[in-house]
Amino acid sequence: MGGHSHWATIKRHKGAQDAKRGKIFTRIIRELTIASRSGGDPDGNPRLRLAIAKAKEANMPGDTMKKAIQRGTGELPGVVYEEFSLEGYGPGGTAVLLEITSDNRNRTVAEIRNLFTKNHGNMAEAGAVAWQFHKKGLITIEKAKADEDKVFTLALEAGAEDVKVTDKMYEVISGTHEFEAVKKALADAKIETTLAEITFIPQNTIALEEKSAEQMLKLMEAMDEHDDVQKVHANFDISEEVMEKVAAAAAGPTAK
Repeated sequence: MGGHSHWATIKRHKGAQDAKRGKIFTRIIRELTIASRSGGDPDGNPRLRLAIAKAKEANMPGDTMKKAIQRGTGELPGVVYEEFSLEGYGPGGTAVLLEITSDNRNRTVAEIRNLFTKNHGNMAEAGAVAWQFHKKGLITIEKAKADEDKVFTLALEAGAEDVKVTDKMYEVISGTHEFEAVKKALADAKIETTLAEITFIPQNTIALEEKSAEQMLKLMEAMDEHDDVQKVHANFDISEEVMEKVAAAAAGPTAK
């Protein structure tokens, strides 16, 4: 698989990790607000606890976090966000699943439909592709930074379902309820992670060749740039070889 089925991994590979602090904060603020609807105490609200951890990782000021949570609990007035998913097909018949937060569903749906159309894809009815994904905890670790036996032992003893080994990464997969315990076990052992989140993992992937891969990455980037898209998931797989060709094509001819 080469570890490229996950969009977060692709972004790092392309050097396109979202460096726009404002966009990162916007997404985390929305997640804090929505998560806190179920209660503002993180001890009794796992989703809020995870959102707070993400906020701290992004170095979000404490006052910003507090206000986002207070808007969710109703202590402060604010925009009411609706949470829903949208589905579609991308280049090569790939399945695309989007997690959305929006204050205007009709506007967002129209804009996402347009992005699909412009990027060699099309919107699908609800349920058309969602069945191809499972909601799981995903933690990735660079192989060079951890011992394989140690990662396997710690993760599985903490409740992980599987540990996959790719060319450069370990991918630790767990159920959503076991995620925090697995994450803590790795953190307690001082094992550095590159990604730790609840996500949707495809049951099967579709290998894309150069042209479709290039189109797929443009579609993913377009979706990822949309303010109302919290997360974008897809079941594509791009090999290291194809990634290198796409990167070379994007860079253009080498200057003499």
